[in-house]
Amino acid sequence: MYDERLTAPRSWWLLPVALGLTLALILLRVGGVAALIGLVIGIAAGAAAVNSYGSARIRVVQGSLVAGQARIPVEALGEAHPLTPVEAVAWRGVKADPRAFMLLRSYVPTALRVEVTDPADPTPYLYLSTRSPERLAAALAEARRRTA
Repeated sequence: MYDERLTAPRSWWLLPVALGLTLALILLRVGGVAALIGLVIGIAAGAAAVNSYGSARIRVVQGSLVAGQARIPVEALGEAHPLTPVEAVAWRGVKADPRAFMLLRSYVPTALRVEVTDPADPTPYLYLSTRSPERLAAALAEARRRTA
Protein backbone atom coordinates (compact mmCIF):
# COMPACT_ATOMS: atom_id res chain seq x y z
CA MET A 1 0.00 0.00 0.00
CA TYR A 2 2.82 2.41 0.90
CA ASP A 3 6.59 2.07 0.80
CA GLU A 4 9.19 4.81 1.33
CA ARG A 5 12.92 4.63 1.93
CA LEU A 6 14.44 7.60 3.72
CA THR A 7 17.66 7.82 1.75
CA ALA A 8 20.43 10.20 2.76
CA PRO A 9 20.90 13.29 0.56
CA ARG A 10 23.42 13.07 -2.26
CA SER A 11 25.67 15.64 -0.61
CA TRP A 12 26.17 13.26 2.35
CA TRP A 13 28.05 10.89 0.04
CA LEU A 14 30.95 13.37 0.08
CA LEU A 15 31.52 12.49 3.75
CA PRO A 16 32.98 9.01 3.01
CA VAL A 17 35.38 10.57 0.52
CA ALA A 18 36.46 13.13 3.13
CA LEU A 19 36.92 10.35 5.69
CA GLY A 20 39.02 8.33 3.26
CA LEU A 21 41.19 11.33 2.38
CA THR A 22 41.65 12.13 6.07
CA LEU A 23 42.79 8.58 6.86
CA ALA A 24 45.07 8.61 3.83
CA LEU A 25 46.72 11.84 4.99
CA ILE A 26 47.16 10.49 8.52
CA LEU A 27 48.73 7.26 7.25
CA LEU A 28 50.89 8.97 4.61
CA ARG A 29 53.69 9.28 7.19
CA VAL A 30 53.78 5.48 7.41
CA GLY A 31 54.02 5.05 3.64
CA GLY A 32 52.19 5.19 0.34
CA VAL A 33 50.67 1.72 0.63
CA ALA A 34 49.34 2.51 4.12
CA ALA A 35 47.84 5.76 2.80
CA LEU A 36 46.13 3.88 -0.04
CA ILE A 37 44.76 1.29 2.41
CA GLY A 38 43.52 4.11 4.67
CA LEU A 39 41.81 5.78 1.70
CA VAL A 40 40.00 2.59 0.72
CA ILE A 41 39.03 1.64 4.28
CA GLY A 42 37.87 5.19 5.09
CA ILE A 43 35.69 5.43 2.00
CA ALA A 44 34.22 1.95 2.58
CA ALA A 45 33.48 2.57 6.27
CA GLY A 46 31.98 5.99 5.59
CA ALA A 47 29.84 4.66 2.75
CA ALA A 48 28.57 1.83 4.96
CA ALA A 49 27.64 4.33 7.69
CA VAL A 50 25.78 6.67 5.30
CA ASN A 51 24.01 3.73 3.65
CA SER A 52 22.99 2.29 7.03
CA TYR A 53 21.59 5.60 8.24
CA GLY A 54 19.74 6.12 4.97
CA SER A 55 18.20 2.66 4.88
CA ALA A 56 15.23 3.40 7.14
CA ARG A 57 11.93 2.43 5.54
CA ILE A 58 8.32 3.25 6.23
CA ARG A 59 5.76 0.79 4.92
CA VAL A 60 2.08 0.05 5.31
CA VAL A 61 1.66 -3.67 4.59
CA GLN A 62 -0.70 -6.44 5.67
CA GLY A 63 -2.58 -4.30 8.19
CA SER A 64 0.58 -3.00 9.88
CA LEU A 65 2.71 0.11 9.88
CA VAL A 66 6.38 -0.82 9.64
CA ALA A 67 8.65 2.10 10.53
CA GLY A 68 12.31 1.22 10.87
CA GLN A 69 12.44 -1.68 13.36
CA ALA A 70 8.93 -1.04 14.73
CA ARG A 71 5.88 -2.96 13.51
CA ILE A 72 2.52 -1.68 14.75
CA PRO A 73 -0.92 -3.04 13.76
CA VAL A 74 -3.11 -0.29 12.29
CA GLU A 75 -5.84 -1.17 14.81
CA ALA A 76 -3.58 0.29 17.53
CA LEU A 77 -3.22 3.59 15.70
CA GLY A 78 -5.47 6.62 15.83
CA GLU A 79 -5.64 9.74 13.74
CA ALA A 80 -2.71 10.70 11.53
CA HIS A 81 -1.67 14.37 11.35
CA PRO A 82 0.52 15.50 8.43
CA LEU A 83 3.04 18.08 9.65
CA THR A 84 4.42 21.02 7.70
CA PRO A 85 8.14 21.76 8.04
CA VAL A 86 7.47 24.33 10.78
CA GLU A 87 5.15 21.97 12.69
CA ALA A 88 7.64 19.11 12.27
CA VAL A 89 10.38 21.17 13.93
CA ALA A 90 8.05 21.97 16.84
CA TRP A 91 6.99 18.30 17.31
CA ARG A 92 10.57 17.07 17.37
CA GLY A 93 11.59 19.91 19.68
CA VAL A 94 9.51 21.81 22.22
CA LYS A 95 6.29 19.78 21.75
CA ALA A 96 8.04 16.38 21.78
CA ASP A 97 7.06 13.76 24.32
CA PRO A 98 10.01 11.63 25.47
CA ARG A 99 7.81 8.53 25.37
CA ALA A 100 7.04 8.97 21.66
CA PHE A 101 8.48 6.71 18.99
CA MET A 102 10.44 8.83 16.55
CA LEU A 103 11.78 7.78 13.19
CA LEU A 104 13.56 11.06 12.72
CA ARG A 105 15.68 12.08 9.76
CA SER A 106 16.86 15.68 9.92
CA TYR A 107 17.18 15.95 6.15
CA VAL A 108 13.44 15.27 5.61
CA PRO A 109 11.56 18.50 6.39
CA THR A 110 8.00 17.10 6.64
CA ALA A 111 6.61 14.43 8.95
CA LEU A 112 3.51 12.56 10.07
CA ARG A 113 2.35 12.32 13.68
CA VAL A 114 0.18 9.27 14.35
CA GLU A 115 -1.64 8.85 17.64
CA VAL A 116 -1.33 5.48 19.40
CA THR A 117 -4.70 4.35 20.79
CA ASP A 118 -3.63 1.05 22.35
CA PRO A 119 -4.18 1.48 26.13
CA ALA A 120 -1.46 -1.08 26.91
CA ASP A 121 1.15 0.91 24.95
CA PRO A 122 2.78 3.82 26.84
CA THR A 123 3.78 5.46 23.53
CA PRO A 124 1.50 8.49 22.98
CA TYR A 125 2.28 8.94 19.28
CA LEU A 126 4.61 8.07 16.45
CA TYR A 127 6.64 10.79 14.76
CA LEU A 128 7.67 9.66 11.29
CA SER A 129 9.85 11.73 9.00
CA THR A 130 8.38 11.30 5.53
CA ARG A 131 8.58 13.14 2.24
CA SER A 132 4.87 12.58 1.56
CA PRO A 133 2.90 12.76 4.82
CA GLU A 134 -0.49 13.05 3.08
CA ARG A 135 0.06 9.84 1.10
CA LEU A 136 1.17 7.99 4.23
CA ALA A 137 -1.87 9.24 6.17
CA ALA A 138 -4.15 8.11 3.32
CA ALA A 139 -2.47 4.68 3.24
CA LEU A 140 -2.97 4.28 7.00
CA ALA A 141 -6.64 5.30 6.71
CA GLU A 142 -7.13 2.80 3.88
CA ALA A 143 -5.42 0.02 5.88
CA ARG A 144 -7.63 0.78 8.91
CA ARG A 145 -10.72 0.72 6.68
CA ARG A 146 -9.74 -2.66 5.25
CA THR A 147 -9.11 -4.25 8.65
CA ALA A 148 -12.31 -2.92 10.23
